[in-house]
Amino acid sequence: MTIDNIDVAATVKKVQQLLAEETHLSPALRSTLDVLILVVQLLVNRLSLNSRNSSQPPSKDRFPVRDKTAIGAANKPGGQAGHVGTTLKKIADPDEIEILNVDRSTLPPGAYQAIGYESRQVFDIDIRRVVTEYRAEILQDQRGQRYTAQFPAHVTKAAQYGNGVKAQAVYLSQYQLIPYQRVQEQFQDQLQVPISAGSVFAFNQQAYALLAQFEQKLIAKLLHTRVLHSDETGINIAGLTHWLHCASNPQWTLYHAHARRGTEAMIARHVRPHFTGILVHDHWKPCFHSTANMRSATPITGGN
Repeated sequence: MTIDNIDVAATVKKVQQLLAEETHLSPALRSTLDVLILVVQLLVNRLSLNSRNSSQPPSKDRFPVRDKTAIGAANKPGGQAGHVGTTLKKIADPDEIEILNVDRSTLPPGAYQAIGYESRQVFDIDIRRVVTEYRAEILQDQRGQRYTAQFPAHVTKAAQYGNGVKAQAVYLSQYQLIPYQRVQEQFQDQLQVPISAGSVFAFNQQAYALLAQFEQKLIAKLLHTRVLHSDETGINIAGLTHWLHCASNPQWTLYHAHARRGTEAMIARHVRPHFTGILVHDHWKPCFHSTANMRSATPITGGN
């Protein structure tokens, strides 16, 4: 293991060789040094533990574990052989068209007529704030009685965030996993929209509540599948280890976080207790106690 560019194993070996060559050390000092070297080796071994070489969950990894063979460490930069490329293609209905006319003053004398054009397209983005003001008409009759037009049901405040702001905040924080403060900076710096971390949290809570009905439909679809895959992995929530549980088939995936890893968490979303098909899992013991038909559980290798 290397720490701060120091090969610890090589350094320890060199010290041991020097001690072996030193014949004038007292037995007490030699024993003390041997114990210190042993302590160093034990600490280094503990630091080198990760989710790949022990039962430690990925959330406890001190350093990211990277599989160099998997990412092709020896490959040259750029697209690799066999990869699916992405090519920018022209579209039939551009948002804006800018006409470029020939400067006829630069042409030789003669009669010219337009016979067509050559086109090129530039794809860009327009990051801007859009503020819509709703003005409710007020009518007054001859008696001074006033009548005000109704605002749309979703417009309830003098100034409020629109659904586009909410959806973008949820996307950035939940899918792209950007911290709340940086989402706040994104809106302020690029859109001049003041937004607090508390607002981002509230938008996420609102999205969570709106997805409750979808989650029930998703669970129903998973229960009616013939083969279901299930697994869990460690995650960090507010500095504490939790477990992200997953139930999926080729079309649908359900994730849910839980403070526990075992049976209590596995039955929390009511998928495993009612599933009667073939459950593919990693042969962990609680997997056999959380399904409606334990005989249907099909173990596979791998997992924690």
